This record gives sequence, C-alpha cells and structure tokens, in this order.
Amino acid sequence: MTSLWRAAEAAVAALVAGRHGDPFALLGPHELAGQRVLRAFLPGAEALEALTAAGSVPVALRDPAGFFEGPVPPGPYRLRARRGAESWELDDPYAFGPTLGPLDDHLLVEGTHTELPDRLGAHPCLHEGIAGTRFAVWAPHARRVSVVGDFNAWDGRRHPMRKRIDSGLWEIFLPGIGPGTRYKYELLGPDGALLPLKADPHGFAAELRPATASIVATLDFAWTDAAWMAARAERLARREPLSIYEIHAASWRRHPDGRFYDWDELAAALIPYVAELGFTHMELMPVMEHPLDASWGYQIVGLHAVTARLGGPAGLARFIDAAHAAGIGVILDWVPAHFPRDAHGLARFDGTPLYEHPDPKRGSHPGWGTLVFDYGRPEVAAFLTANALFWLELFHADGLRVDAVSAMIHLDHARAPGEWAPNPDGSTENREATTFLRRLNALVRERCPGALMIAEEATAAPDITRPEGLGFAFKWNMGWMNDSLRYLAQDPIHRRWHHGLMNFALMYAWAEDFILPLSHDEVVHGKGTLLGRLPKGDSHDDWQRFATLRAYYAYMWGHPGKKLLFMGQEFAPWREWSEAQELDWWLLQHAPHQGMRRLVADLNRLHRQLPPLHARDAEPEGFRWIEADDAAHSVFAWLRFDGAGGKPIAVISNFTPVPRQGMRFGLPLAGRWREILNTDAGCYGGTNAGNLGAVIAEAQPSHGLPCSAGLLLPPLATLYLMPEEEAGPHG
Repeated sequence: MTSLWRAAEAAVAALVAGRHGDPFALLGPHELAGQRVLRAFLPGAEALEALTAAGSVPVALRDPAGFFEGPVPPGPYRLRARRGAESWELDDPYAFGPTLGPLDDHLLVEGTHTELPDRLGAHPCLHEGIAGTRFAVWAPHARRVSVVGDFNAWDGRRHPMRKRIDSGLWEIFLPGIGPGTRYKYELLGPDGALLPLKADPHGFAAELRPATASIVATLDFAWTDAAWMAARAERLARREPLSIYEIHAASWRRHPDGRFYDWDELAAALIPYVAELGFTHMELMPVMEHPLDASWGYQIVGLHAVTARLGGPAGLARFIDAAHAAGIGVILDWVPAHFPRDAHGLARFDGTPLYEHPDPKRGSHPGWGTLVFDYGRPEVAAFLTANALFWLELFHADGLRVDAVSAMIHLDHARAPGEWAPNPDGSTENREATTFLRRLNALVRERCPGALMIAEEATAAPDITRPEGLGFAFKWNMGWMNDSLRYLAQDPIHRRWHHGLMNFALMYAWAEDFILPLSHDEVVHGKGTLLGRLPKGDSHDDWQRFATLRAYYAYMWGHPGKKLLFMGQEFAPWREWSEAQELDWWLLQHAPHQGMRRLVADLNRLHRQLPPLHARDAEPEGFRWIEADDAAHSVFAWLRFDGAGGKPIAVISNFTPVPRQGMRFGLPLAGRWREILNTDAGCYGGTNAGNLGAVIAEAQPSHGLPCSAGLLLPPLATLYLMPEEEAGPHG
C-alpha cells in the first residue's frame, strides 16, 4: 500500500537535482491511495514534522538531500524542521493555490494585458489568510524557474515555481517573505543549461550597483494631488505654456562626499529652484534601474524599478507629489527602443530571444551594443504598454519622453549596410514598432487624460504628432536645434552666409507639434557647453559669448514651439556636463552667470504670463514674419499672436556685435510699444543699450504692415516689444 503513494524515484532525483519542471505535482499535500500525503524538500533539515490540528506528525526523510515524504491527517498544517538542536517552523509554499488566473494567461498571450505590473513581479500580500509575497514571471521556454534569495541561501532547488502552460507564466507564493527581501530568478533554459541569475523584469526596487538583485517593495503611495490631476485632464497642452527643465537627478547636486541626493533631498532643493526659474515642467532623465552610471539611465535593466541611486519607489512618488503641489509637472524619460545585454537583465531571459527580436538584424543595435525589443510579439508589446501606464498611472507622471523613436520606426536608422534588412516590399519602416506606438499613444490618451507622450524623433517621418500618424503629443524639433546651433557657431561676420539655418524651421513649423530642445545631448561627448562653443570675438573677455547666448535664449523663447533646457545651461557653465559630479554651482558667484539665470527666469515668466508666446505655438495663425531675409545684418524679426485678438508681441534679434541704429520694422498697431525684454539689459550682464523702454510706432507702412517704428538694436541681443495701449492700425 505504501508504494502507491510514494513518489517515483526519478521524480525525487529530478527535484533534488533542481531539474523537476512541475514541482507542485510532487511537493505539498496530495490525496493518494485514499490518504493525504505530504512531500517537502528542505535541504539541510534532518527531521520534519507536520503541525496539525491533530498534533505533531513525523514526516519521514526519504532522501538525505532533504526530501521528506509521508502521510498526514487532513486540514491545515505548518512544518517544523530540525537539524541537530536547532529547529524552525514555516508554512509550506506548496500548500497554497495559484495567485494568477486564466484571464492573466489569455490577456498576456493576446497582448492586451495592461495590468501586468499588478500581476507579475513580487507583491507582498495575504494569500489564503497567510502573509507573504507572491512572485510571478514570464519565461515560456524555461524548463524550470525558481525564486532565490537570502531566505533560501540562493538555492534554486528550494523554491521552484508553478508553470502555467497556457501562457508560459511561472508563479509561487512564499509565506513569510516581506518588503526589503533580496531576490532573483534562477532558470533552466530549454536545453537544460543553468542560466545566469535574472533580476525581475517587473521588480519594483533593486540593489545599488554593482549589486544586481531585485528587492521586494510595496507600491502603496499617499497622494495629495487630486486637484492637479483633475486640472491636467482638462488642459489642451498645445495651447498651454510648456517650458521644461531637463534633469539628470543624480548629478544636479551631490553631497560633498560624492553621495547622491535622495528623492526627499531633491524635493527640498530642486523643486523650489525650478519654481523660482519659472519652468512649467521637469523632465527626469531615466530614473529606472540601470547598471552603468555612464549610460545616464538609457540602458535600463529594471524598467519597473526606481534606481537605488536615489532611493526607493515611495521616494519618487513623494517627489512627484511635492512637484505637483508646487505647480510643476514631471515628465519621465522612457526607453522602449532597446535594452542592454547584461546577463542579469532581459537578454535571452529564458535561454531564448524572448524580449528581443530573434532576427539579429532587427533584434540588436550594433552602434549601441544593445538589444531591440520584439514589438510584434504580443507579450512584449503588452510588457512595454503596461510599463508606460505603470509610470503614468501609479506614479502620476505627467508624461513620458520616448527616447530614440527614430531607431524604433526605421529599420535602417544608424545602421551600416548589412546590419539591417528591409521589408519584403523594400520599405524601411518598422511596421511592428509603429503599430505598437500608435496603440500605446491611443491608450494613453484614453486612460491618462492630459499626460504628454513626447517623441525624440530626428528624421522627417511624417505625422509623428498627428492622430492619423503615431499620435504623440509633441515631437522634439531636432532640425531646429541642429540648424540654430550651427548658425551660432559661425563667426558673426560669416553668419550672413548661413542665414537660412535660422529661418528654415519656419518652413515646417506647423507640420508637427514641436518642442525646441537644448538637451543633454548638446553638452556632452566633446561638444562642450552652449556657451563654450560660441565664438569669443576680438575682445579679451567673454562678453560676446554671453551676449550671444542671451540673444539665442530669447530667440528660442520667442520662436514657435515649446521649450526645453538642460540643467545648468540656465547659468551658462563652461565645463561640459558629466554624470560623475554635480553642476558647477560656484559659477553663480559671478555676475555674467547670475545674469543668465535671471534672463531664463524672466523668459519663463513671460512665456507663462503672455498668451502670444505660447497659445498658438503649433498653429500658423500665431506667427508672422516681419523680416526673415535680412542676411546682411543677421537680423530676424517676427510677430507672435494669441489667436484670440489680444495684443501681439514683436520679437527682434540681432546676431552681430554691431548695434543697429534707426532700423525700421513693420508693426500692426500704431502707438507706444513697450520693450518688455532686452537681453542687453544691465541686469542680465549686458551693456544697457536699447530704446529707453519703449518705441513709438507711426502710421508708416513697412514689411507689409500698416505701421512701423525705428529703433536701436543692441549688439548680439533680442528684444520683445508689446503695444502698451490698444490702438487700431493707422494709414
């Protein structure tokens, strides 16, 4: 009779060797041959008893490796193990039922499971009345998956998981495991080979590099931003002020000993600073877990984990909540374009190309040394979609800046011949990626009203921000950035020959809803800083560089398109940015740098307060050239309108070090036009050349406008003019 309930020798041997693919079929309680039989595997234990309502029942040691087997009475039980004089009690993980259901299997395989972070990963919970943590991971080709950690001596034989055949999900509930526990997954690949230990793709926290384990964490945040979220949902972003301060949080400030600021320290220092400067939003370079500091977060291993460099997930939630309380939105950089090959990450996760495309010409990016997601695989598309919603919904992020969209949607982007393959019809569009992005953006619009999806897209691909296209809210205008910086790099005497670099952006300004970015990419890799790359001129000081940069910033803030400035550029640093140290805050002891920061604050104030500078950024009725073709003087002038009949603003820039006296510009209204901004003002570090605060527009047509005014253009300066009184056109 005993032989009828004894496990087969081969099954026991496979379990002890860590090669049993269905541990729940063997371990735990089973009704066999009219008896309830308990089996447990506890390496290191010499004796075992089941603690039942009927008393303590010994369970025989069948294999000296720690496999126990024997009949027990029905009902609940706990286990008590002994080794010498030592004993310990535990709940049996193999006595618990599943934590996932058929709907999880179906939605994952279908690619429509948008709640994956709620179902997969490590979640502290009560399961069948017992406290512990439920673990779940997708690894369809693995022969065996186990949770390992300090709690089981990192022994993959001890807690092998239950496989859900319909989806390739593996799950287990481990009683007694709580927040703060380190863990990974141990997998046997399809060939039976033991893979490197893997961090949890859905892990919510991780160890500080160079350690790589995931950490069990709770995501129970207390929010106070209901009013902010409700108001955000009602905004039409393309007609609202949008001025973004881009931040690498780990190097904005550092402690004197080099330690990172944590989220609470950043909230106390960074949020008031951004508010003082008047930016509407912060954009955080990736805050997800990444192994290499020098990647700046763009090579992510833990897409759901807030990097340990800055503290846990609750700290980020507090930071975003505090930003909202200060009236500042928070955009997160998000990287669905690629991921690194680190052994503990997503690469060949179950021993096969699982998250990456199996074709090397589509599944790897040679220039970056990274792997590319398989956007056409439903489970991978669901993983990325749910991850985007995770940051937007759970963390209340106000948008995602999607990195490297160009690389996602173009098969040949940044690839040499032979490193990519076209579609069968010869086209180069990655249709799986574009389908993924369209669906994602539509879902974000539906579920996260007011959240901004922003594309870093550097090509002329059409309709990036159109509903009939990819459906992003905004696109970075990389063409404007490259052209304008090339222009400014010219000696002023030669700028006349490059005039078109500055006005060409207006040829396509309404094709998309644009953000004008002066991002981190422009102040790294030997490019220097914005200030440092400008011509110095013939003087023995740097007045020309500071004046040029001030004129350029005002040109940018007056130009159609939302604004983005990388941290530090508001005070014009000389040193190229490095992630390894904090910004050169000591520069603010010096007047030219103080003046630059004051100018940026004033530009943001005007941008927020004056609708002509933001309300029609993406619509042609918000703009009219006054003078686009004065290459001889390197002068540009235009009007901005609010689209609602309000007072216009004239923007006039002189990009030579020569003051222009008596130049006449057409204006739509007669009367006094106040000089609301002059970048040559002494408070910014300029020479105080100007028009004594105002000019008078007369009924003298010019530039196709009914009125005009003569004025002094200071050297290397930008002026903003606004009519002081409502006066109708004359003449």
